[in-house]
Amino acid sequence: MADTVTHAVQTPDIEQPWAELGLKADEYQRIREILGRRPTSCELAMYSVMWSEHCSYKSSKVHLAKFGALDKNTPRGPLLAGIGEQAGVVDVGNGLAVTFKIESHNHPSYVEPYQGAATGVGGIVRDILAMGARPIGVMDALRFGPLNAPDTARVMPGIVAGVGGYGNCLGLPNIGGEVVFDASYYGNPLVNALCVGVLKHEDLHLAFATGTGNKVVLYGAATGGDGIGGASILASETFEADGPAKRPAVQVGDPFMEKLLIECTLELFAAGVIVGIQDLGAAGISCATSELASSGEGGMHVDLDLVPLRDPTLAPEEILMSESQERMMAVVEPQHVERFEQICAKWDVLATVIGEVTDGDRLIIDWHGENVVDVDPATVAHEGPVYHRPLARPSWIDELNANSANALPRATEPDDLAATFLKVVTSPNQADKSWVTDQYDRYVRGNSVLAQPEDSGMLRLDEESGLGIALATDCNARFTLLNPYLGAQLALCEAYRNVACSGAVPVAITDCLNFGSPEDPDVMWQFSEAILGLVDGCTALGTPVTGGNVSFYNQTGGANILPTPVVGMLGVIDDVADRIGSGFVAVGDLVLLVGTTGEDLSGTAWADVMHGHLGGMPPVPDFDLERRLAQVLLASSQRHLLSSAHDLADGGLAQALVESCLRHDTSVALDLPEGDACVALFSETPGRVLVSLPGTALSAFRELCAQHGLPVTRLGEVTDTGYLEIHGRFALSLAEVRAYWESPIPTAMRH
Repeated sequence: MADTVTHAVQTPDIEQPWAELGLKADEYQRIREILGRRPTSCELAMYSVMWSEHCSYKSSKVHLAKFGALDKNTPRGPLLAGIGEQAGVVDVGNGLAVTFKIESHNHPSYVEPYQGAATGVGGIVRDILAMGARPIGVMDALRFGPLNAPDTARVMPGIVAGVGGYGNCLGLPNIGGEVVFDASYYGNPLVNALCVGVLKHEDLHLAFATGTGNKVVLYGAATGGDGIGGASILASETFEADGPAKRPAVQVGDPFMEKLLIECTLELFAAGVIVGIQDLGAAGISCATSELASSGEGGMHVDLDLVPLRDPTLAPEEILMSESQERMMAVVEPQHVERFEQICAKWDVLATVIGEVTDGDRLIIDWHGENVVDVDPATVAHEGPVYHRPLARPSWIDELNANSANALPRATEPDDLAATFLKVVTSPNQADKSWVTDQYDRYVRGNSVLAQPEDSGMLRLDEESGLGIALATDCNARFTLLNPYLGAQLALCEAYRNVACSGAVPVAITDCLNFGSPEDPDVMWQFSEAILGLVDGCTALGTPVTGGNVSFYNQTGGANILPTPVVGMLGVIDDVADRIGSGFVAVGDLVLLVGTTGEDLSGTAWADVMHGHLGGMPPVPDFDLERRLAQVLLASSQRHLLSSAHDLADGGLAQALVESCLRHDTSVALDLPEGDACVALFSETPGRVLVSLPGTALSAFRELCAQHGLPVTRLGEVTDTGYLEIHGRFALSLAEVRAYWESPIPTAMRH
């Protein structure tokens, strides 16, 4: 027998499993106060998932609100949709807009690596689809424990296969991302998935239910028992080192159904039969019904008996909480329902009217002819708890910052310097990632212009004009641990610079903020500082935040991960024919360093690899310099001055040289600037780019840099000797460097 509203009124003192559903005692009491009675079991299920950290942002809302003060204008014009929508939308010109967003699927990917990662991709793709856009590409930012750790061998192959398998089946190119290894992610990998889509301005759709009498249609896959309680329990729980504390079922994805859903939805949009639309991701029907109703002008009535089920034994609470994949909910005018169903039938997509928009302000849900939910939808979807969590600057950070890596021993002799160079650039974080990226289709659809291992991915939007977009994701979490304010800004600057290196104009960001427990004041201080850093950085660069995701409770055995605010930067390029690649291409080209190198060794790959050291202060970004550098790169691309451009970040000049040489198997001979060779090779001072260009373009490029106040140092030239040679220091065979550089991940995965 269902726990009905009438029964709830009659049995106020019945025990309910609110704690098992992830609610706190005061939250449960507040639900009772809102309703004026105890909740039914279905209402309790809805509130538990919608008031979870994952869905309600209850610990982060007060900090995320600071993004609202940012200017909503990008270098290409005002945002068409921003924070609060399912994804941000940016005008890119030619009547086209781009929508993009990054989200996490961390904890499910630990429990069940393949399906956790696969459904992470599927969920972010549906967010983009729900805005009215055709998804055109994906990216993934991944973090794992040490490469040779047992749990990494368990989770990494499954996660990579899940990302690749789902995206490849959808026919979406994976054009970039990151793979990083660190001990703090052992037992808590990070899987951050980004999707980008394109639409015409007039095709923009938003999530709301309006129009009394309009029908509520559930379409896509049938509802099953997978992922029940995922948002409330799995994504908000901590993990012990030997396994998850709780193991609710992880969602199971079907990319072939998702492909049908994409094409079906785009045809529904084109037919003009959708009033409002919502993806069914976290919290499933609980989320879709409450958010659509809360964002609209009326109420909603739904009958759970009409929901198509894969498992007929599901209880109503389970139907509401199920996070079965490949489902959407649409609001449709009655006269368009038949046409809606015809289009769905054409694509072999199940479509069922399960309710309608009402003229009240209540969300009413029935099951077996009885009322099991009667709530104000706003209290479920948008008026959940808001916590002002205690935050405090950590007691340990002053000692950490005082322990500068600049005081560490440095190689000076040629043989030692060569050994250091090779060890740094072939360490797991600096080594070749093609074992990962080769499992992804980077060129499907035929519009991938740049893809891994380039600094950023680039997609062509319009064949006639050549209009395109570039995307990059970045974060050095070591910097963020040392100083979360500067670390977040350095992630922003690196993503900005990577997009600029391709010849695109950086215009807006999405972010995925991965942190430890919000109940730890140290973590909340890190989170608050990172937000402030992004607010100030985005203001300085003129790149608004369009939306994103917060992932808390990333910890294992009580130890928090490194604070990891991943920034996804979108850039626009008027003609992809003007793009700049990252690798050396022509023998005889000159090699130049743009920017000034400081003694910035703290938090670097060199300090980590050579000394196992993490301490000191990260470098301080110069936003004005980054903007001027981007302007030079834009002008250089439009005038076709440069053969290549590669930003200097993780691994410094050494890493940029190796990747520039190995990209097209070209060699180089150069002189280091005067001073300490370790600083020249391994410093990670921001605002620097390694470029190559024909001698005939040197004068014009130097003049362009001078106009923008950028120092330029000539280092050497591209050669055909087969060596990476630094005069007076060492010469390494490119074949030897490549052999070492390509081996770490394949070797670890074989063993």
